[in-house]
Formats: sequence, C-alpha cells, structure tokens
Amino acid sequence: MRLPRRLPGPQRPSGLQRPHGLLRGYRPLRPGPDSSDQRAERSRLRSRMVALVLACLTLMTLDHHPGAGSPLEPARAAMGSVFGPVESGTASVVRPVTALGGWFTSKRDLQRDVVALQSENSRLKAQQATQQYQRNQLAEYQGLTSAADTLGQALVPAHVVAYGPAQSFSRTVTIDAGSQAGVEPDQTVLNDDGLVGRVLRVTRTTATVLLIVDTESVVGGRVGASMKVGFLQGRGGLGDHGSLDLQLADQTQAPAKGDTILTWGSKGGAPYVSGVPIGRVTAVYASLRESSQRAVISPYVDFGALDLVGVVVPTGTTSDRAVIGADGGLQ
Repeated sequence: MRLPRRLPGPQRPSGLQRPHGLLRGYRPLRPGPDSSDQRAERSRLRSRMVALVLACLTLMTLDHHPGAGSPLEPARAAMGSVFGPVESGTASVVRPVTALGGWFTSKRDLQRDVVALQSENSRLKAQQATQQYQRNQLAEYQGLTSAADTLGQALVPAHVVAYGPAQSFSRTVTIDAGSQAGVEPDQTVLNDDGLVGRVLRVTRTTATVLLIVDTESVVGGRVGASMKVGFLQGRGGLGDHGSLDLQLADQTQAPAKGDTILTWGSKGGAPYVSGVPIGRVTAVYASLRESSQRAVISPYVDFGALDLVGVVVPTGTTSDRAVIGADGGLQ
C-alpha cells in the first residue's frame, strides 16, 4: 500500500544543523519571584549601607570643631603615635630612591653651571689681560696727536712689526707703512716719547727704520738749556742698555747733568726735523789729553718696547690710511 506523499514545508538553511539530541526539548528558565533568602540578603545589605552613612555623618558632626576640644582628638593622637614612626621610617628608607632622579638632575645642572662659570672666568681674564694693552695703545695714539700738534708736522701712524736680526750688527725695525702710505726714505720716525730714528728703505707696504741707538746713526742735537749744538752717536744697545754719546761742536763746552737734548734739525727736515726730544744727560766725561768733553745721553724712547710710531710726512700727503694732521686732527 502506498503511503501518502509528505507535503513540502519551509526549507532549512543549509548552514544550520539539527540540534543535538541531548538539547532537544530544552527551554530556558524565566526569572521567577525572589526567594525568601534573597530578600533577606538584600535587606541586610541595605541596613549595612544605612549604618555606614549614619556613622560617617556622626563622625563629621563630632569632628566639626577640630582641636583639643574635639571628641576625636584622643583617637587621632593615638593613631598618629602609632603610624607616625612607621611613616617616618618608611620615608627615610624610600627617600634615597625617590631622590635619585633629582640627584642626577642636580648634578647635570651643577656641571653646566661650572662650565658656564669657567667660560666666564676665562673671558674676564682675557679681557683684563688686553685692557692694559688697549689702554697703552690709546695713550700712544693720543701722544702722537699731541706730538703732531706740538711740532706742527703731519704724521703717518704705523706699527712696528719686526726687529732686525742681532747678527746683522745693526739696530733696525720694520713698520707696516710703505710707499702706499706716503712714506719715503730719510723721513723722521718718532713716537709719543721722542725720536725713534729715520726711514732707511721703503717697499709698497713696509719700511725699514734705522734706530738712533745704532752705532752707524748720527743725529744732530741741541742742548735745551744752552742751545749748544753737537752730534749724537748710538752705542748699539736696546732698552735699559740703550744710550748715546753727545759731543758738542765746541769741545770745550759740556752740557750739565739732567739737561734735555732735542734734534737740531736737517735742511728740508730730512732726515730729521727740529725740536723732537731725544733724551737727557746722565753723565759727563772730560778727556784731558784731547781737551774734549763727552756726555752720555739716556734716550726717552724705550727701544725694547716699540709699538705705535709716526712717520713725519709733508702736509697733504696721499696715504692709504688716516693721517694725523699738523693740528693733531685726522686727515
């Protein structure tokens, strides 16, 4: 006997499978009414919460007036005496660890401060060392302007850049002014103290100056007190050992010790202009055999410390630098 065909129903999605046999017929339980134990537990929790709130309010009310009159002050003092030493000991133990970072930071800051202070100290030392030199240069320049005004001569300022070798048996210096500055041979060279020498040779940028203390140098001089004239010759020394011999034209006459000697002057002012201070008389010697007298002159210029000098040039000279005019001003 043929069974009737089952009618087609809704198709099951291919991804779903039949539930396992053990779960067949399972239905989740719906929350039901609370049991008596659960209600009692919630009641106890609410009671505890209310008790804690009331206790907090009570403590706040009692501690409303802090100080010795507060009812909680004995308890607070007891807690402080118990936990205070513990907190102090803990802080003492932990402090080296917590301060370690600050120690490294402080050390770096101190190192930076030390470096900054050392740099500032070096700068101040260098400034102190150069201040005296700068003051000396300013004084020398002011002396040149005063000399130009006194002599009525224009000067080309120059610096001594080299001394001649001692092996050459001559006393010369090199200055940083040459033909471009208006310097020519046989011009007078001086500084703020007095006569230095004369120009011997010239290049475009430098010049060689023969010092008056050289043994080959001869300068016409005049005694300031008596106006007697004579000739000075160098002894070849520098610094404290530099000196000149003076022999007057009238050999029967001699200057007095301490007299000032100035340049006699040359024709046309070359190689020496007149009126430039040379030095002072320190000793006088007489020769009975030759019936003559000789004076030793100590120059005003320190030839071992030459720096700024001035070369006497005609007024209106074209130069590659500022020229000190005959009135002491710059041209």
